[in-house]
Amino acid sequence: VCIHRVRSCSSIRFIKSKYVCVFDKSALKFSHQQRLFRASAVSCGQIVQFKLSDIGEGITEVTVKEWYIKEGDSVSQFDSICEVQSDKASVTITSRYDGVIRKLHYSIDEIAFVGKPLVDIEIDASKGVAPEEDVVETPPMSHEEHTHQEIKGHKTLATPAVRRLAMENNIKLSEVVGTGKDNRILKEDILNYLAKQTGAILPPSPKAEIVPPLRKTETVPAAPKDKAHKIPVPVSRPVAFSGKDKTEPVTGFQKAMVKTMSAALKIPHFGYCDEIDLTQLVQLREELKPLAEIRGVKLSFMPFFIKAASLGLLQYPILNASLDENCQNVTYKASHNIGVAMDTEQGLIVPNVKNVQVCSVFDIAVELNRLQSLGSAGQLGTSDLTGGTFTLSNIGTIGGTYAKPVILPPEVAIGALGKIQVLPRFNGKGEVFKAQIMNVSWSADHRIIDGATMARFSNLWKSYLENPASMLLDLK
Repeated sequence: VCIHRVRSCSSIRFIKSKYVCVFDKSALKFSHQQRLFRASAVSCGQIVQFKLSDIGEGITEVTVKEWYIKEGDSVSQFDSICEVQSDKASVTITSRYDGVIRKLHYSIDEIAFVGKPLVDIEIDASKGVAPEEDVVETPPMSHEEHTHQEIKGHKTLATPAVRRLAMENNIKLSEVVGTGKDNRILKEDILNYLAKQTGAILPPSPKAEIVPPLRKTETVPAAPKDKAHKIPVPVSRPVAFSGKDKTEPVTGFQKAMVKTMSAALKIPHFGYCDEIDLTQLVQLREELKPLAEIRGVKLSFMPFFIKAASLGLLQYPILNASLDENCQNVTYKASHNIGVAMDTEQGLIVPNVKNVQVCSVFDIAVELNRLQSLGSAGQLGTSDLTGGTFTLSNIGTIGGTYAKPVILPPEVAIGALGKIQVLPRFNGKGEVFKAQIMNVSWSADHRIIDGATMARFSNLWKSYLENPASMLLDLK
């Protein structure tokens, strides 16, 4: 063999021959093979810095809450890298490269900045580095749930969450026009495409399987009785008294609250309160609650409150509007994205149920169960926490009868619901009866909403809840 040259490829050296002659194999000693074919411990990989791209919503920094990898681990595309917490939502960052983690630039609870490296990844130099795209941000999901679709040989720009939504609704991304940066397909593009095809927007989460009603011979589990009134007991926590002041930075949802409430202070609030007799609604819920449990859904009063509010917004769309910063234009929102204030360990969050106007009470209950589960785990995404048009705050679950809710800009109205109390009331004949009473406190933007409009909306909402059967006439 006449050796022309020796070329190194990856970590293996091999011989490229220009001329081949007939020779005796026995003449080639084992030692020669060792010299010609030997492994190299030298790595030829290329180190790339995986940067935190713009997450959107004006976010410039996030807090690293958890690392899913460590230095030396191998990762593939779409593998979870870490979970970060912004002042709006919790986001899972996934890898865009196949390679080995060489360095983590942040520790747990440290602040990471947009445009700065998160990790260093060693990739195969022979594959090259693809142009950087936006960081993939999704709620946690398995690697098998990601799909790829191509348009004329070019991969479509969409996050795995958007691809999953398209896959669940049998939509080809090649048929959807993206409105994001560089024609990126957004979640709203999928929902708008679905609305044009079906005339209605489906909730993004899979619905629970519908179970037919039980036969007469089968027994229905009895509805649990109301728990006795319990006296609040202080939570015992270990007291650590150091005698020194402690200063902590305002981060996460507290930082978002500072921004939102500072903007809300500019709005002239108008207040309106009333009481609702929920006696008939309490009875109706007790009848429907076991059926919902069979379907795997917890049915609270909130789905009825939300649906009744949506029916009222159809009659008074000014309450489902927004006012621009210069107070020159009013935008009437087509979708009823009704937010529900939730108290979590991370602080106050307000996710919203999308497109309530086309959802049934059961659909709303399913979505509320999903939002509450994600909220308790701190896994709510940006899409769940943005886009709200109207808000209800059920402060009564903690206690209290009245409240003075603060409007969440750019919304123009909010309602606070008190606890349900058993109180004596008089009927039309002057007889005393036991009634289930709940108080509601409304706040509205007095720049565009007058007291009469707020009162009429509240009366209509009240009539739906006091006579829940009347909702059937207006349900869509």
